[in-house]
Amino acid sequence: MNRAASLPVGFAVPDWSPPPRPSREPMAGRTCRVEPLDVDRHAADLFAADALDRDGVSWTYLPYGPFRTLGDYVDWMAAAVGREDPYFHAIVDRATGAAAGVASYLRIDPAAGSIEVGHIHYSPKLQRTIAATEAMYLMMKRAFELGYRRYEWKCNALNAASRAAAQRLGFSYEGVFRQARVDKGRNRDTAWYACIDGEWPALDRAFRAWLDPSNFDATGRQKTRLSDWTSPILVERG
Repeated sequence: MNRAASLPVGFAVPDWSPPPRPSREPMAGRTCRVEPLDVDRHAADLFAADALDRDGVSWTYLPYGPFRTLGDYVDWMAAAVGREDPYFHAIVDRATGAAAGVASYLRIDPAAGSIEVGHIHYSPKLQRTIAATEAMYLMMKRAFELGYRRYEWKCNALNAASRAAAQRLGFSYEGVFRQARVDKGRNRDTAWYACIDGEWPALDRAFRAWLDPSNFDATGRQKTRLSDWTSPILVERG
């Protein structure tokens, strides 16, 4: 008897090949544009928008920031945009043309078909807006349309807002890596979330339904929550 033949193995993926890395083409939505981060185009707008967060609470769970001066922010951004991974993007409000937030692709692993979204920092101008959600949809959409099989979200396990956002956006909980790293001199346990290509068609429909103008009343208030559509897709919560 061939013992190897009796062992369980993963399902076959006969038609899959490693996807390309994300391009530098902007991603355009109805309310926002997601484009490669650029010091000259975005630094001043982002620094001004971030200054509205006067106590710097939005930087609590990131390993950098807040930045005291525009010069400090420019120095950080100049180093950030020089990397291929993380690959930073600015989120630009289409109504004003001004950048109001940042997000990146990272841990880009074409051979594994895996990519992560992270380094998400939304200024008060972007928080709780349609554009805040649409930006995440556009980045997820690009990843799956390129052929990635797995799209990850990781955050400090103490960051309750980020954990809730991940599940609202359709990322299923996968566990906590204890003492994963040290940020700003403090321990960080990391909570892991992900969605996979088999879930993408349902997620795509959920985002499209939520983003449709008919889902909002005359004051811009949503009629149906995104989580009402994404909750049935989640494999596990946490």
